[in-house]
Amino acid sequence: MAPMMIRRFTLLAVPAALAACNPGGEVEDPQPSATAETPQPPATPEGTPVPLGGAREVAERTDTYLFEYSYPQAAGDTEGLAGWLDNRLERERQDLAARAAQGREEARDNGFPFNSYSSETAWEVVADLPNWLSLSADLSSYSGGAHPNYGFDSIVWDKQAGKALEPIAFFTSARALDDAIGAQLCEALNAEREKRRGEPVEEGSDDSFDACVKPDEGNLLLGSTNGRTFNRIGIQIAPYLAGPYAEGSYDFTFPVTPELLEVVREEYREAFAAN
Repeated sequence: MAPMMIRRFTLLAVPAALAACNPGGEVEDPQPSATAETPQPPATPEGTPVPLGGAREVAERTDTYLFEYSYPQAAGDTEGLAGWLDNRLERERQDLAARAAQGREEARDNGFPFNSYSSETAWEVVADLPNWLSLSADLSSYSGGAHPNYGFDSIVWDKQAGKALEPIAFFTSARALDDAIGAQLCEALNAEREKRRGEPVEEGSDDSFDACVKPDEGNLLLGSTNGRTFNRIGIQIAPYLAGPYAEGSYDFTFPVTPELLEVVREEYREAFAAN
């Protein structure tokens, strides 16, 4: 196995709305703003760009914010994906810089102390299949509140088409996915809630923190135990969606069953296998 390459950068300043999604489930390429300078790969003496490849870690600290962003070698070595992730990095960095500058100005105008903002994104491989690369991201941000906020994101990169898809795009509909595993998710969630709270969820409760969470309301992950097909589906639930911040996040994994396989879109069926 080749040694892992890591490209580390300490930047100066300047991102970062999350990538927009279109109705077809494809995650649009997060192009940086027109005023941003897009990083270019190093060039040979003849001027031919050198493929960067490898993992990437960016850390940038200014007097108003801390920005960190990373992705693994498998992503950096996948044609098209590194550029997609780099564009998103720039958008997120620019957005953080703008929000932090505005926050400092508002704090100064109102006579309040200013606490530096922060944004951290760490992408990891969920499954690397012959035609697909499934990635998840841990997200954390701070904008001067009582505590940082954190959450999750995920994409599945189509290696042949060179585009990013939302995991939900692999299923016929969000409702069909809920029909297939919604009850199982709710049962697992309530069992975990009971462990954390020390008491069962009250039946018929109208408290939003007692309600079931639909699969597509969480962060979906497509996983694999065989390296050939997707045979696991993960669901991450961020704080405030299923419980208060202090209760933390929830993370569940379910096998792909024949029932779940039935709600996979026909064009993606070969990428899945039931256990």
